[in-house]
Amino acid sequence: MSEIDRLIKERCPAGVPRMSLSEIGTILGGMSGKSKEDFSNGNSKYITYMNVYKNPRTILDVEDYVNIQQNEKQNQIHTGDVLFTGSSETPDECGISSVVCDNVTEPIYLNSFCFIFRPNDGIFNPHFLKHLFRSSELRNQIGKTANGVTRHNVSKKLFSKVEVPIPPIEVQNEIVRILDNFSELEAELEAELEAELEAR
Repeated sequence: MSEIDRLIKERCPAGVPRMSLSEIGTILGGMSGKSKEDFSNGNSKYITYMNVYKNPRTILDVEDYVNIQQNEKQNQIHTGDVLFTGSSETPDECGISSVVCDNVTEPIYLNSFCFIFRPNDGIFNPHFLKHLFRSSELRNQIGKTANGVTRHNVSKKLFSKVEVPIPPIEVQNEIVRILDNFSELEAELEAELEAELEAR
């Protein structure tokens, strides 16, 4: 029996509970009402669509800026937020996730073509979510929330009904430990392979 199996048996004798996203958090939009000029001389950082799309763990050290006026009502990202791409030319690329795992120490905003899922406090280890929302099961569920013809958009109503497992934090931590170690090993092997190919 693995450590994960042991923890689940000990902490969840009746099985891992599942709940819809609407029951465990809040969905918030990205920036709105921004013009092209707002991005030419910005005063605040923002997370781009490609930052979300490419990175399971959101990169906060960015040089992308937008102009935000004082007292302007725009949603800022918080530590633990899950950022999602909201639209794409194909449904498979809608709802791609990126999790804010690092401490957010300054106001940072989000691209208007993306949106935020903010879990209630204490439910998740953010590092667990970076694996969960990119898993095949969740990608399958989220993919079904997108609709359109030439441009597909995530329906927030359908998205809010997506169900996720909520294992105890101890189980989440063990899953993170295993998967992060695997990801590091995979990255090392890929780097070694690239170096070997370049040397030939």
